[in-house]
Amino acid sequence: MNGTLKKVKCDSSKTKNMIQMLLSVIVMGMCVSILVMTQFGPDPCSAMNYGMARILGLSFGVYQILFNLVLLVFVLLIDRSLFGPGTFGNMFLVGISADFTTWLVGKIFGTTEISTFTMRMAVMIPTLIIFVFAAAVYMNSELGTAPYDALPYLIHKRLCAKTGKKIRFRTVRMIFDGLITLFAFCIKGEVGLITVLMIVSLGPAIDAVDKLLHPQKYVVKPEQ
Repeated sequence: MNGTLKKVKCDSSKTKNMIQMLLSVIVMGMCVSILVMTQFGPDPCSAMNYGMARILGLSFGVYQILFNLVLLVFVLLIDRSLFGPGTFGNMFLVGISADFTTWLVGKIFGTTEISTFTMRMAVMIPTLIIFVFAAAVYMNSELGTAPYDALPYLIHKRLCAKTGKKIRFRTVRMIFDGLITLFAFCIKGEVGLITVLMIVSLGPAIDAVDKLLHPQKYVVKPEQ
């Protein structure tokens, strides 16, 4: 009886995580598209991919998939534990939902440009908050991460093992995103104020949501 209950609870947890992951990556893609429309820039990875897509003459969604497929091979060779349904969810749905949102907005309003600064700010602030939260929920769904997001995890893991010190993941993530943003700027990607803000907000947000979703990991056990 207990075994059956545990199995049901486990299946329910997996289903919940899967739904969280799918909704999160779709929302992330929608937010990326809207943030580009505000002209304040999306997250560092998207800013770089928009620039590379423009250089290669591809849509953002298509380049996003190709870029992640290349990184996926690299990640699988190093650590397959980061691979899962969330890997494919992010690889395919973020770019596709971003392209679809851009197309839909253009179809409905006849343009994807937000004209006034006040309107851009009014759209940007809630979109940024939603994106950061969605990204954090996706990364804490425990169903695997996108190849891009796996890289700072791998770097963090190696640094901790090599130095023997507990280095905060947020620090590694911020440095990693900062370097990607610099590269995006050099190739004239969609770098803006939001891109810079996400360098300092994504890492802490991921940590905060992880504590919210998995509080048991942060319980300090009393010394024996």
